[in-house]
This record gives sequence, structure tokens and C-alpha cells, in this order.
Amino acid sequence: MLRSQTVILFKALFVALALMLVSFIATPADAQVTAFKQAVAEAAAKDKDIAAFYQANKYKSIWTGRGNKDRQRRDALLNAVTNAADHGLPVSRYNPEQLKAVLKQARSPRDRGAVEVEMSRIFLQYARDLQTGVLTPSKIDSEIVRQVPLRDRVSYLTNFSKSSPKRFLQALAPTAPEYARLMKAKLLMERQLAKGGWGQKVPAKSLKPGQSGNAVVIMRNRLQTMGYLQRSSAQTYDGAMQSAVQQFQMSRGLNPDGVAGSGTMTEINRPIEAHLQAVMVAMERERWMNRPRGKRHIWVNLTDFSAVIMDNDKETFRTRSVIGKNQSDRRSPEFSDVMEFMVINPSWYVPRSITTKEYLPLMQKNRNAVSHLQVIDSKGRSVSRSSVNFASYSAKTFPFSLKQPPSRGNALGLVKFMFPNRHNIYLHDTPAKNLFSREVRAYSHGCIRLHQPFDFAYALLAKQTNDPEGFFQAKLKTGAEARVNLNEPVPVHIVYRTAYVTAKGNVNFRRDIYGRDAKIFSALVKAGVQLRAVGG
Repeated sequence: MLRSQTVILFKALFVALALMLVSFIATPADAQVTAFKQAVAEAAAKDKDIAAFYQANKYKSIWTGRGNKDRQRRDALLNAVTNAADHGLPVSRYNPEQLKAVLKQARSPRDRGAVEVEMSRIFLQYARDLQTGVLTPSKIDSEIVRQVPLRDRVSYLTNFSKSSPKRFLQALAPTAPEYARLMKAKLLMERQLAKGGWGQKVPAKSLKPGQSGNAVVIMRNRLQTMGYLQRSSAQTYDGAMQSAVQQFQMSRGLNPDGVAGSGTMTEINRPIEAHLQAVMVAMERERWMNRPRGKRHIWVNLTDFSAVIMDNDKETFRTRSVIGKNQSDRRSPEFSDVMEFMVINPSWYVPRSITTKEYLPLMQKNRNAVSHLQVIDSKGRSVSRSSVNFASYSAKTFPFSLKQPPSRGNALGLVKFMFPNRHNIYLHDTPAKNLFSREVRAYSHGCIRLHQPFDFAYALLAKQTNDPEGFFQAKLKTGAEARVNLNEPVPVHIVYRTAYVTAKGNVNFRRDIYGRDAKIFSALVKAGVQLRAVGG
């Protein structure tokens, strides 16, 4: 890197020297042009991408010239960075007021050259922030392993200089409909925050239908302000309020029983600022995924405990899911991959970490423990337990693996859905059906368990067979392990959204079960992002 910077600096100095030689024989007008280009070359030398652009551009202005095109670019950028907070971006990074002042004060060609490069620097920072995010996901949390689609910085400047400035800047934001919906929700919440938020917190740990009193009135008012209850003067927890509580509970992923128990009351009293933070984090997460998701794709929202099949931005199948337990070695990671096949009647090859941490200690105490698992040697052969002295091995030296053959009691159930990845994460069936009735479903070792795996399989197979259920069941009844390739592999996106907006405009919130959003918002604040209340 040092060598490349030295080369860039040398080139810039060479250009500067050449421009100085020309200035001795130039006319006054030419001398000004030469001084401007020299200033651009010197200022651009600190950034290899900006230097490369201006070198290819022959050090001409794209911002500070007196022509109409330069003025349009200038105005478009200043307007964009001034309103960057609409997108939840750190306005202080671009400092539009100072930029405006520097532009006004620039008199000499050298001043204009310095400002020219500074505007390009700010433009590149804004473009990257808006298009692919303010933060680097993996630096915030190692379990967010999303590959951000960063764009080439030189191409930003090159394409912008040849495009309609306003349209180019507008097109940087994520094109997924969810981003626009989140932005609208953010602006509405900022206006509500300026009015005082959602009002007084309900002074009760819980309330139930039939009750009356001051706390019920305050909850009524708060639900009205949130938009779940129409205006009324009712002072009793009546049917209308029960229905409103149910709507609220569904929007928070809670059991919709219409009773404001302790969990529901905690969510009702959660301040608007916390919800606004969740929306802003969701917008940043959208920027990290600013690329096509696939006409058909699978969307697994960890915080919602759901797995959805999307076709042309419309939900065509949904099922509940169980995700990784909230422990350091079990949390489900966030990433995208491509589902290539499913396995019907799968065997379970026990992950090494589970084998050595959980099962080896049990077998050391009793060699017949976890007897449903086969002991497999390095050549893939089943080994008799009586021939193994489990006590003589440690977690590092244990030379065997464990396998569970296909069965209804198999840990993976009767089908698994594979998108091979280095995290060893996949979607699968499970014999533990009771967990799907729970409100919070974080119990697995990291993989995603599906409540309706057969129906999920039918939906996937419907694209390649006229009788997906018959095809699947025929394979299932054999009891033999069978791999079924998907004719059209399907992108899988494992995401973590504590705030999302439905196509109908309903804003939903979920709990930050792994604490990842709190980390992200803290990092956004350090980068200069601020909560704001917007009047008017």
C-alpha cells in the first residue's frame, strides 16, 4: 500500500511540475487553468481513486466550474448531504454548512482546486454510505457475516460526471421496496417524536379486559396515538381495546390473546425512540444488502422466528422457525447463500463441537449413552462401542465422529434443505414439534428448524414437478436417504430485522434477542448518526 501511495504521489508531483512549466509561457487565463489543475493534482494525491479519476479526466472540474453542468452537480450534492439525515446517515461526515462556506470563500484557482477535490471526497463518502452502508457488518459483530456489495470508487465519479446529477444520487439508495417503506415509517415517527412521542407510559404491570381506572385510560390514549385504536372516551378495557391490544401484539410478535400481560405491557411502554432506532438500524441493514435478492428467494428473519418464500416480492409461503439459542457458540449467523438441494430421510452427522463438548463426556461415563448415535471411524465405518475406550480420549484427540441414521426420531427430522456454507447452517425438520408453540423460539445449535417442512418442500418442488407432494412422499416412504436437486437453485437470506414494514404499510417490531441491533446503533451513533424530532 505504501508503495502504491508513493507512486501516486510521484505521478501527482510530475503532473504538477509539468503544469508549472506550462504556466511560464501561458496567457493569464491559461495560467489560472494551470494553477487550478495543479491544485487538483496536489490535493488528489492523498486519495488514489480520486487521483486516478482526475488524471483520466485531465484535471478538469466537475464541481467548481462556472458552467451549468458543474452548478447542477454542486447543487445536487449539497442538497443530498444536507438532507442525508432523512436516510439516517451521519450528516456530520459531510458537513454541508462548512462545505457551502468554503465554496463561497474560494476565490483563487488554488482555492477552487482544493474545494474541487474535497467535494469529490464528500461525494464518494456519501455515495458509499447511502448505497452500501455506513458500517462494516463484521466489525460490529462477528456473527454478521454478510458480504457488502461495495462499488468501485472511481466508477462512482466517472458515471456521476456523465449522468443526471439528481437522478444519479437518488438511485444510490437501496431499490428494495422495504427500504422506501422503512424510510417513510422513520419520517412519520420523527414527526410523532416532535409531538412528544406516544404519550405517558402506562403505570401498570399488567391489565386485562373488564378493568377500568386511570391506567386503562392512559393505555387507551397510548394505543390511540400509536394508531391501533380509534378515538374514544371509553374508560373501561372493553372489546375495542382488547382488539387493539391484539393488533398491537401481532405487530410485536407476541401471543395475540388481547390481554396486556407483563410482556405486552413492556412493549407498549417501550419509548418511541427505541422503535426509531430499530427502524434506522433496519435501513442500514438494507444498505448492506443493496443487490438483487432473486425473483424467488427464501427470507429467514431470525427475530421473527419465520421462514418465508418470496416470489416477485410477494410472500407465497410462510412457516414458523426455531433458531439458534442465545449463547456464544449457538447463535444463528446472518448471511446469504444459494439453496441447491434437499435431502429426504437424512442422516445426521453430528457436528464436531457437539460430539466433543456434549456427547463424549456422556460416553466416557457410560459407553452406551446416546445409543441412537453410531460411532464412525475415519474411513466411514460403523464401530462397535465395546471396542472403544472413550475415557482415553480428549476433545482434541477423539478420532471418531457420530452419526444418526434416517428415522422419524432423527434430530433433522425427515428432510433438510441444503445451501452448503462454511457455517454449516441449513434448514431442516425436527421431531421437537412442541417448541413451535412458544413465543420466543431460540433453542437450536444454530441451524433453522421449520414447523411445516413438508409444505415448504412442496412449495419448492412445485417449480419442477406437477405433483410435488406425490413426488416427495414417494421418496419419503422408502425410508432411504435421497438427495433431490433443485432445478433452479434458490437464494437464501438469513437476516435479523427487529423492524420491518409489510406491503400494506404496517410497521412491525421484534425483540433484539441477540443484542446485535444495540451494537449496530451504538456504532452508528459513533459514526455521527443522530435521532431527531422533525416538526411540521
